[in-house]
Amino acid sequence: MIRVMNVISDTNIGGAGRVLLNYLRYADRSRFVLLAALPRGSLLKAPLEEAGARAYEVDGIADRSWNRADVGALKELFRQVKPDLVHTHGCLSGRVAARACHIPVVYSRHSAFPVPARLRYPPGRWVNKLVNERYADRIIAVSPAARDNLIQGGVSSEKITVVMNGTAPVPRASEEEQTALREELAIPPGTAVFGILARLEDYKGHLHLVEAVRLLKGRGRDGFVVLAAGTGPFEEALARAVRDSGTGDRLKLLGFRSDVAALLNILDVQLNCSYGTEATSMALLEGMSLGLPSIASDYGGNPWVVKDGETGLIFPSRDAEALADAMERLMDRPGERAAMGRKARAFYESAFTGEAFAKNTENIYLDILKGAK
Repeated sequence: MIRVMNVISDTNIGGAGRVLLNYLRYADRSRFVLLAALPRGSLLKAPLEEAGARAYEVDGIADRSWNRADVGALKELFRQVKPDLVHTHGCLSGRVAARACHIPVVYSRHSAFPVPARLRYPPGRWVNKLVNERYADRIIAVSPAARDNLIQGGVSSEKITVVMNGTAPVPRASEEEQTALREELAIPPGTAVFGILARLEDYKGHLHLVEAVRLLKGRGRDGFVVLAAGTGPFEEALARAVRDSGTGDRLKLLGFRSDVAALLNILDVQLNCSYGTEATSMALLEGMSLGLPSIASDYGGNPWVVKDGETGLIFPSRDAEALADAMERLMDRPGERAAMGRKARAFYESAFTGEAFAKNTENIYLDILKGAK
């Protein structure tokens, strides 16, 4: 059996945590023993253990990639547990500790963002290349956009393998369940329902969605509603923007919802308005598994998930008018919406299933360990 130690520094359940949980659901338990190192008190501990991983709480490492003291704590853990391979999810301390213990290392890059000048040009480019290549046997980029970020920062393309995220299909709710939720949310029959399921951060683009809704109302459009589920540090600013723009009758801020699958079931179109850190959106993949078309910004990995004009529409990020135009188009064309949804479901099944994601990840593990031996 191959003992794989995942190291993740998140105290909350973010994108990297959801990727790890999805992998655990489809991992080959006949070949791999799954371990996880995470900060003491992390919200990920319980779901990781429920998914079958053995979780080890580490003092330190909380929500930070690098700290010298964290290296010492992780080295001690690795020497006790003796994993065959360490897979870090953004945690540089984990990579350094694994190297010090002579354990093969995989590093996953879960984000895509504009590469700052200090990493695109020497000497920062040289340092970035050295650190990333010295402390990883292989780097997994969860989208071509994440791969391009790494290359722009000096990392050799030979070190990088693109493994697109995968997810479990969302269960289909019954007609009765869908009707009940629509009634709970006061959505009249025949209303086109758009939805955005994302943490409330500035870079998720909610303010541009508010402006798009305002523009649609200015065009005299009704018969639609936008459901925004999620919490985060931008919650107060977003609520104020909705109130000031007079869009509260069309844009419903739902806050935290534990029934994400149920919400996806009542949507007609899913939205993604990000202009920062977007790689492979798990929410978009989950919607695609239900046959939902998407309207997504052209930022980061979105264009590799949404095929413009086929499985949804792509609009220029931060362009509220283009977003409004795309929403209006799919409101007026239910036939096109349905056709895009069918293609989205087929695309999900061909490229984004949890089984494919787990298999591709484990092939990298085996390849590295074969080379190490």
